[in-house]
Amino acid sequence: MVNNKSKYSQLIKSEAKRLGFLSCGISKAAFLEEEAPRLEKWLNKNMNGEMRYMENHFDKRLDPTKLVEDSKSVVSLLLNYYPDKIQNEDSYKLSRYAYGTDYHFVIKDKLKSLLYFIQEEIGEVSGRAFVDSAPVLDKAWAAKSGLGWIGKHSNLLSQKVGSFFFIAELIIDLELDYDTPTTDHCGTCTACIDACPTQAITEPYVVDGSKCISYFTIELKENIPTEFKGKFDDWMFGCDVCQDVCPWNRFSKPHNEPLFNPHPELLSMSKKDWEDITEETFRKVFKNSAVKRTKYSGLTRNIKFLKT
Repeated sequence: MVNNKSKYSQLIKSEAKRLGFLSCGISKAAFLEEEAPRLEKWLNKNMNGEMRYMENHFDKRLDPTKLVEDSKSVVSLLLNYYPDKIQNEDSYKLSRYAYGTDYHFVIKDKLKSLLYFIQEEIGEVSGRAFVDSAPVLDKAWAAKSGLGWIGKHSNLLSQKVGSFFFIAELIIDLELDYDTPTTDHCGTCTACIDACPTQAITEPYVVDGSKCISYFTIELKENIPTEFKGKFDDWMFGCDVCQDVCPWNRFSKPHNEPLFNPHPELLSMSKKDWEDITEETFRKVFKNSAVKRTKYSGLTRNIKFLKT
């Protein structure tokens, strides 16, 4: 049986690579003991802001066996989204992850293919695919399975490729060989803390979600508080500052996923173009994009906030 676990683990990892994933790590599906007090403290300090959904399903967030009955393994996967071209300098900025097709669709398809492959090659295996759409602490699972460490900006970091990647997982009822966590390589660096435009990183490894530019421009439905005027560094959807300044991201390499390529107009639009954007242009440029989450009204609200 030991040989089978090892064989199956290798099989899954090589198929993940074939599907285009950057890396794949596996950990035992069990209660996340270290994360429990950390999450509780974060929620008690209201660092989730209006993201009330973070308070729901507390047990499920920490215990995968409550999400997938009889689950044995969490297969964590990374998918690169670092683009080879970015927006022109005279533009309001969009987080790079939102340049192309909404990652939920792209990754869900790959995960379904991987699960189908496991069932075809190994036999009757039950499981579920997760792409940041259910109460799963994906960064914690990815770190547990050795894909990187959680940096001071609370993103997962890898020595090989930095942090410009999506994290997803399959939770399955199959025992596998488990990987071990890697060590933290942030050292004494505080680049992300020093550079955060809204001081959202309140201390190393703690981000106050209710002060983050990504929160204001995507999650917040009401008006953006006026006290943050002039602090957004021209970000109209999301923010990459803490990743841009991270020394490990000098190892980022462009992705090779055609679906993540941006609409040609997106890269050439100027601030003036964004200020004049019509609903028709919004629909065309962001046809299948994650930007649709904030809707046309949300994006124009953000642009107006930056302009005034």
